[in-house]
Amino acid sequence: MTPWERFADLVLQREAALCRVVSGVPPRDFAGMYVDDEDLDAILRSLPGLDGPDPEAAAPVRDRFAPVVVRARLALAAWAAQSDDALARVCRHAGLTVTDVEALALLTAVELNPQRQRVVAYVQDSVQLPRTTLALLARILGPAGPPTAAPGSPLRVAELVTVEDTGPWAVRMCGVVPRLVWAVLGVDALDPDLPARTRRVPAERRGRGRRPPPPALLLVHGADAESRRRAVGAELAGRPLLATSVPQSPTEWAAVVREATVAGCAVLLEVTGPPDPLAAARIEAAPHLTFALSSPRELPLEALPERRWREVHVLDGEAGPEDWLARTGSTDSGGARLTREQLRLVAGGDGADPAAVQANLRRLAGGHLDGLAVRVRAQRGWDDLVLPDAQKSQLRELVARYRRRRTVFGEWGFPAIPSSGVVALFAGPSGTGKTLAAEVVARELGLDLYKVDLSSVVSKYIGETEKNLERIFAAAGAGDVVLFFDEADALFGKRSEVSSAHDRYANIEVAYLLQRLETFDGLVVLATNLQRNIDDAFLRRIGVAVNVLAPDEEQRRRIWQLVFPPGAPVEDLDLDFLARQFKVTGGVIRNAALGAAFAAADEGGPITMERLVLAMQREFVKLGHLSTESEFARYFDVVRSGR
Repeated sequence: MTPWERFADLVLQREAALCRVVSGVPPRDFAGMYVDDEDLDAILRSLPGLDGPDPEAAAPVRDRFAPVVVRARLALAAWAAQSDDALARVCRHAGLTVTDVEALALLTAVELNPQRQRVVAYVQDSVQLPRTTLALLARILGPAGPPTAAPGSPLRVAELVTVEDTGPWAVRMCGVVPRLVWAVLGVDALDPDLPARTRRVPAERRGRGRRPPPPALLLVHGADAESRRRAVGAELAGRPLLATSVPQSPTEWAAVVREATVAGCAVLLEVTGPPDPLAAARIEAAPHLTFALSSPRELPLEALPERRWREVHVLDGEAGPEDWLARTGSTDSGGARLTREQLRLVAGGDGADPAAVQANLRRLAGGHLDGLAVRVRAQRGWDDLVLPDAQKSQLRELVARYRRRRTVFGEWGFPAIPSSGVVALFAGPSGTGKTLAAEVVARELGLDLYKVDLSSVVSKYIGETEKNLERIFAAAGAGDVVLFFDEADALFGKRSEVSSAHDRYANIEVAYLLQRLETFDGLVVLATNLQRNIDDAFLRRIGVAVNVLAPDEEQRRRIWQLVFPPGAPVEDLDLDFLARQFKVTGGVIRNAALGAAFAAADEGGPITMERLVLAMQREFVKLGHLSTESEFARYFDVVRSGR
């Protein structure tokens, strides 16, 4: 039997003996108590006052029990200070006084044993009071100090005991919370009332060097959530953490305090802004716990709880080789540049499977960007891109800039001003392959390409465009993706002199977008047909600018070769004639090839020169280059005559 159970049994036996002496009615059932039935009967028979209700007989009873109760109290105090028993650890975590320890021992023992509950009901002279009342608790523990279970007492602050909130004070029953009962019984499950997704984080190992004592309040800001958590673990080495969001109700707050007390954890609160007055008050009201506030930015001083605090600024949040090794079993990141929080997410499934990690990398931002941008699965490579060697070299330079950022900005120490992100500009006429170039770059980097849908971004309502853009950049920051703005001059156009409210807000949008680009660490590709319409401030931010020109004859012939898949039924196509006669872009060539293919499929024949020329004629008319079909007559004559 544990010291706390022995203490509870002794004080309950004493109260039962007192009731027996005073009332003259013997207690009937003490089964399960620390003294067996024969010994208890002997104790009761030896007590004075058996012949009638004499209140003065209580003194000899107390004197008779005093030595053994004193020894039990001393044993209980020693046990609470040194034992590794679950209840003893809770007493130390909560910072309980000797009287509080005795109260918790008694309440827990009664909660766990129905025989003790029958004795309590006998002592309190009511079968409706099977738990210890406030009056009985005060009588057993003595009048020293405020009531042990009163509001503001250590037991109530630590959320370890409950007190009925109705009825006369003397007969309000006390009990211990279920979380403590399960802990005593060896069950270490989290409290079910905790905020959703609360988790326990094992303690970091202590370093050999001396560290300052942990503060009552630790402030950590910067980087990403996982990097901040690691900083908290390092500052509070040797202490497990209870990581959770800010509780939203009194029930959740009570569960957080209770769980941290029972498990001996420091509380790590993930906050997105200054803590509200309720949160500050609850932190102040639990002085036995260490709290850490983790936030992306510094918190204002006036919002902080009234506790001594220390602050840590986390500068670097990028996952290094040691982080990849710990999460995936390999130091190979595959070129992905992730924060520690992103790495935790992508390795949360089957982290040992590289394919699963790569699949999770693609999903990292997808759920947030869907609806604001169109995902383009990058499938085409360098062989599908027909550009002069100079432009291809610039695209490879863009790939190298993004892939080698860690080396240049990290290992070599170049300042990442204004950020380590890369902005590229693809300028050229429509249909020259700007979107295809962006897709090739994304595939080379192993990333998904997200084409921003301007219709879902630009809004006529003031401030909505900025909100939509913030959602896009924030979502893209959650994963490694390529953001592609087609027709970028619609968003990145030159600012004008303010002559109306519309001009003023349009200029604000451009200024906001420039500011957001400067703080974005990813890859952004801007495509425009008219480079001169792009604001000069954006041009200064661009790292790689590629002028995508209309293809020459040799390039057009290469595009004609690539546009027909191997399974297409082509017949005697003169690609030299097509490349020489039709000075068009790759987009027009693709549309003409598709038009001829659909005509051939509908008529049940192959793709012929005549069908291609007819499809090209339709493209010219669509583009407004021809008003009649007579200008294509000689092309048809050449084709029909076999040139």
